[in-house]
Amino acid sequence: MRLLIAEEDHAFYAERIRSACPELQLVAGVQLEQLRVVAGDCDLWLGQPDLLALLLRDGVRPQWLQSTWAGITPLLAEGLPRDYRLTRAVGIFGQVMAEYVLGHLLAHERRLFARLAAQVEQRWDHRLPRSLRGRRVLVVGCGDIGQAVAEFLQPFGVELRGVASQAREQAPFLEVAAMDELPHLVTWADYVVNLLPDTPATRDLYDARLLAHFRPEAVLINAGRGVAVVDADLVAALERNQLAGAVIDVCREEPLPSGHAFWNAPRLLLTGHSSAPTDPALMSELFIDNLVRWQTGEPLRGEVDFARGY
Repeated sequence: MRLLIAEEDHAFYAERIRSACPELQLVAGVQLEQLRVVAGDCDLWLGQPDLLALLLRDGVRPQWLQSTWAGITPLLAEGLPRDYRLTRAVGIFGQVMAEYVLGHLLAHERRLFARLAAQVEQRWDHRLPRSLRGRRVLVVGCGDIGQAVAEFLQPFGVELRGVASQAREQAPFLEVAAMDELPHLVTWADYVVNLLPDTPATRDLYDARLLAHFRPEAVLINAGRGVAVVDADLVAALERNQLAGAVIDVCREEPLPSGHAFWNAPRLLLTGHSSAPTDPALMSELFIDNLVRWQTGEPLRGEVDFARGY
């Protein structure tokens, strides 16, 4: 059985997988023309959706494709085949995403960027910081990453509520409400953390109408997908002081083009799609575990329902 590895860190993946699965024949690289020569002869694919989508467009497909990203949007593009099994990366981004969210919550409460600006201006800033205790955090998207973020934040004494496709009980959240409750819940939140996948139901979600419900003291953190935010509406809301700030990790177009309004928007911080990079060691473990499941007919972790888009 042959495995195609299409990843920037392909040498690392090949070493880990070869050690655990010596029976596999491995083909690895990132050069598209090289990958095209061998893709049709490989039953299994592991790698970046942006590279593998180009191979799918050539008309070849594997029996099973393991994405190294949590998001698999490139693989769902119109015209691409869907008659194969697809799994996305799950269970490996929770802590690193939680660290990202916590870092920005602490930076806001401790006024770190305001103090840096004051230092540059040689102005003494003695305003007192606030604690995270009692701050109200709304996590929008309560899958495995949202769950990990909530568990990471809980010891800091924050109040946690969540929004998901359907209402449910899910500790440590005080409640997890359905999506239609989002406008009501943002009126409660000090922080709104968007972790939603890219689906038709989540695109353009943070528009002028929803942003108008934000508290003036609230901060939006978007580490889900760029298409969830209507860019012009967010910039306008910040200019009107409808919310205190925004941390934007993901954008509709990446890299963000010169001249985009986000570059100069007030109180908006861009973090360059760096919130939760894939750890090749953890990703290799996930692939090896899923390989055993695939070989024994067990359910695969992170299997994608093409109809839902995740």
